[in-house]
Amino acid sequence: MQEHDARTLRGAAIPTALVGVVAMIAGFALSNVQGLLGALFAVALVIGAFASSAFVISWTGGRRPELLLPVAFLVYTTKFGILLAVLLTFKGTQALDTQVFGWSALACVIAWLTAQAVAVKRSKQPTIVPAGEDESESEDSEARR
Repeated sequence: MQEHDARTLRGAAIPTALVGVVAMIAGFALSNVQGLLGALFAVALVIGAFASSAFVISWTGGRRPELLLPVAFLVYTTKFGILLAVLLTFKGTQALDTQVFGWSALACVIAWLTAQAVAVKRSKQPTIVPAGEDESESEDSEARR
């Protein structure tokens, strides 16, 4: 994983984990252990899904950049399918509070997406590098300034 990708991943995972801790505290306050388990499961599902997809996309970008779009689409559809399977599996469960699960998952998704957008904005990683320009040329031009 490239350094800017790892920085973006940390920049999104840490705020999401903090939101998850708040969700677990609120879930426990609302529904005792069932609420705590619902929030814990939601946080683990969201962080696991987003982190694994970021890792796969970063790995692909480092090895085969021309496959980024198809891999991103495959990762997205796979993640959606896994989420659907998990939701159908736990449809009528009494082991966890499904309301707390849903609200916690929503809060974590919003936290992840917001923190990831902020991390990408702060990284200042160019998306297009002009042909013929590499890192050594840009370092030389910066040193001359």
